[in-house]
Amino acid sequence: MTRVITFGEIMLRLSPPGHQRFVQASAFEVCYGGGEANVAVSLANYGLDAAFVTKVPDHEIGQSAINQLRRFGVDTRFIARGGNRLGIYFLETGAAQRPSKVIYDRQHSAIAEADPKDFNWQEIFAGAKWFHFTGITPALSSKAATATFNACRTAKEMGLTVSVDLNYRQKLWSPEEANKTMSKLMPYVDVCIGNEEDAEKVFGIKAGNTDITRGKINHKAYEEVAQQLMNRFNFKFVASTLRESRSASDNGWSAMLYDGQTAYYSRQYDIHLVDRVGGGDSFASGLIYGLLTGMAPQTALEFATAASALKQTVPGDFNLVSGKEVETLMQGDGSGRVQR
Repeated sequence: MTRVITFGEIMLRLSPPGHQRFVQASAFEVCYGGGEANVAVSLANYGLDAAFVTKVPDHEIGQSAINQLRRFGVDTRFIARGGNRLGIYFLETGAAQRPSKVIYDRQHSAIAEADPKDFNWQEIFAGAKWFHFTGITPALSSKAATATFNACRTAKEMGLTVSVDLNYRQKLWSPEEANKTMSKLMPYVDVCIGNEEDAEKVFGIKAGNTDITRGKINHKAYEEVAQQLMNRFNFKFVASTLRESRSASDNGWSAMLYDGQTAYYSRQYDIHLVDRVGGGDSFASGLIYGLLTGMAPQTALEFATAASALKQTVPGDFNLVSGKEVETLMQGDGSGRVQR
């Protein structure tokens, strides 16, 4: 079975029920998630041997996070234990013209304060084919950045394919800090995933004549951004999700994959959002699955886009759809008819 390793932070998510605002809430719904954890769950769901690496506190909340991963078939053997707390984020789900809101409470989390020596990458990567991380992880702390660098370097030395989802987060670091750290990691990366904001904030590469707040996307500009990323870092593939944010409830969703010569575009889905958190992670996992299993670039892109469209109809961070469900949507059945 093909083995994939992901590395990052898993967090406790607390959300008011339904579309309530924070100030209305008398209770919070609980789930767990985080970029690389979400990817691992999706890959395990598709039948791959997916392992997630992190550090969680050695108490019941840390164990609960691990239990959620195990529930969906993720290998948790290399999760380090220790530290004082699990990171938390609060999510208020928007609707129509009211946007969703996220408040983070993640400072001094176990993974942010983990010693890079907590992770034996030679042992972790044994038998693996692919390593995935996001730009969130090195942004957590200098220790997390060092651990990520060690992982990328070892993965490349051991012959793994390395992918990154740039995932710029302005609440974690500045564009200058992101550029400095991420530029050191990119020489180890084969597949780069990022949207228009990521490329601009992290590397100063902007998609021209594009306004996501008005649902305006210029395909030619995205191809130019992908080519600039290729020229700078010599990636094998650059992928970008193309979200047309018409409102907090309805989005247009498609994606592009560029291999240095050809820009492939997926079909577009009109999504009525249930939970958009994890949409990018489900795209990344779908693309990894497609490329790892030998799909042609266009097919891998269509699989990833369909998977991520479906995820955004599922509450929670994790993408709990099967490969068969993704293939059904790829083949054009998006009717939503009851299956009996």
